[in-house]
Amino acid sequence: MLKKKKKEDSENPEVLNDIMNGNEEANGQDQSAEAAEAEMTSAVELVKQELALANDKYLRLYAEFDNFRRRTIKEREEARKMEGKDVIVSLLPVLDDFERALRAMESATDAAPVKEGVVLIQNKMKNILAQKGLKEMEAIGGPFDADVHEAITNIPAPTEDWKGKVIDEMEKGYLLNDKVIRFAKVIVGA
Repeated sequence: MLKKKKKEDSENPEVLNDIMNGNEEANGQDQSAEAAEAEMTSAVELVKQELALANDKYLRLYAEFDNFRRRTIKEREEARKMEGKDVIVSLLPVLDDFERALRAMESATDAAPVKEGVVLIQNKMKNILAQKGLKEMEAIGGPFDADVHEAITNIPAPTEDWKGKVIDEMEKGYLLNDKVIRFAKVIVGA
C-alpha cells in the first residue's frame, strides 16, 4: 500500500513538492497562497460591487436628467402657447364694448353718441395697452430719426424750419418697454 501511495504521490507534482519541502512548510505556504488568493478575490468582488453601484448611480442620474429635459421642453411649449394670455384677457372687455357699439349703430339715428362711444372704447384700449408697457411715438414736428422713423417720402418743406423734420405721420410708431416694436411711417420735409 505504501508503494501505491508513493506512486500516486509521484504523479501529483504538488504532493512531491510537499514531500520534498516537508509537509508543514507546504501546508503553511498553501494556506498563505489561499489567503492571498481569497484577498485578491474579495478585492475584485469589492471593485465589481463599486463599479455596479457607480453604473447604477450613473444610469439613475442620466434617467433623471432626461426626464428633467423632457419636462422643461413641455413647460416651455405650454408657456409659449400661453405667453400672450394676460394681454388677450385684458383686451376681452374692449372686444365686448365693440360688439355693443356695433349693435347700437344698427338702431342709432344720431351719429354723435355712437362716435362718442367709439372714442371711449379707443381710450379704454389705449389705457390697457399702456398698462402693458405700450407707448405711442410722437413724431410730427420732431427731427427725422432713422432709428425710430421710416421715411415714406420727402416733400418740399413749407418753411426753412421744417427741413429735415417730420411733417406728417402716415402710421403711428409704438414702443414696448422703450423698445421699438413698430416704426412710425412718416413724411419728411426736404
